[in-house]
Amino acid sequence: MEKQEKRWQTDAALWEKLRPIAREMRTQPTEAENLLWQRLRGHQLHGYKFRRQHSIERFIVDFYCAKARLVVEVDGPIHQYQREQDLIRQEYLESVHLKVMRFSNDAVTNNIDEVIKQILTFLPHPL
Repeated sequence: MEKQEKRWQTDAALWEKLRPIAREMRTQPTEAENLLWQRLRGHQLHGYKFRRQHSIERFIVDFYCAKARLVVEVDGPIHQYQREQDLIRQEYLESVHLKVMRFSNDAVTNNIDEVIKQILTFLPHPL
């Protein structure tokens, strides 16, 4: 698996450009992203470690769990206007054998327990 992960690891030159963007996104999360992060951080879900605003190749994903090969995206209103870009991004992530789960801002803010329950279906065994 380690060899496969290196295949899509972000190139150092590209990471230099993405790093400030990811850092800014971590310091200014949306309300929904912050709410979900409070439930994902610190190995709270079956002991799995999640990263937020993590780069994979040329994309920055909202949340990533390497052990489960799971990407969790929180889609706000902007995603209504960038469906084609989201599709390209998701196709790439799935092509490198990552599972992508998408949740709307509303789902996260209004029913966080259900969102966590759905995420847990991909983290079936405690570490």
